[in-house]
Amino acid sequence: MNRYCLTLDLIDDPELIAEYERLHQQIWPEIYISIKESGIEEMTIYRLANRLFMIMDVNDSFSFEKKSAMDTANAKVQEWETLMWKYQQALPGAKPGEKWMLMNKIFEL
Repeated sequence: MNRYCLTLDLIDDPELIAEYERLHQQIWPEIYISIKESGIEEMTIYRLANRLFMIMDVNDSFSFEKKSAMDTANAKVQEWETLMWKYQQALPGAKPGEKWMLMNKIFEL
């Protein structure tokens, strides 16, 4: 089992943030299935102001390349991702189109 931590910013608008959180209270079934089929065992997202922090615990079948290919081939995931861009904004230093950015672990106890 591996753990990855990623971060992303939301557009700093209280109404959009509230709407984003409502959408994540009951994600579309196709999104849940896509997450699980990619090898993600657990996914948790935290928020502080407009900064998001995601923790993913994945099994040995997971890879970011596999997940990306699956997402590209899934019309419902593409619809979800397009909708999410209404609320999200890239972090400084992100490449064009890059959303969630992988964080580096700097401490562990």
